[in-house]
Amino acid sequence: MKRFRLPLLTLLAAFAATPALRAENPPPTVITSTKLEMWSSPDGTETQAIFTGNVTVTGNEIKLTCDRLDILAERIGDKTATIGTLDKFRALIATGKVNIVQGDREANCGRAEVYPRQDKIVLTEKPVVIDHSNGSIATGDTIEMYRGQRRVTGSNVNITLPAMKNLGFDKNQPAPKPEPAPAAVPTPIPAAK
Repeated sequence: MKRFRLPLLTLLAAFAATPALRAENPPPTVITSTKLEMWSSPDGTETQAIFTGNVTVTGNEIKLTCDRLDILAERIGDKTATIGTLDKFRALIATGKVNIVQGDREANCGRAEVYPRQDKIVLTEKPVVIDHSNGSIATGDTIEMYRGQRRVTGSNVNITLPAMKNLGFDKNQPAPKPEPAPAAVPTPIPAAK
């Protein structure tokens, strides 16, 4: 079985979640798959690619695996080249057993839509997002993550967070005595005129 490899240097920007994880000189992003189909628009300004079968994307502290990856990107340079230089990604759509791992975070779903220009990732088809560093888990019908805003939205979301501090009384300690009420200060009665 022949596997295709295609380095795409700017794919990293679509997945980097926080500025702290981005390296000054990030390594190239590499996509491998069993099959590849790639074509350019008639005017040579856009490139579309479909990677299928055992798709793996590795880059700057990130790994994505899925069954299929569709990419839409702008091209720069020679408009007549068979495989042009890709510049700005408009959309990346990963489908089929999607798994994204970055640092202590992991996402699993049936479909992940990455919109780099909007700094947005939309996870659907039973998404599960896990932060292994603190044990939090989020599931829902849809989970949207916005890079740079540190914002997450979703529908029908269920989130399991780390244990909250017990704000009640310690069962092994006697109940605290209530504070005495402050003494009432008499209000002077105005003198009659």
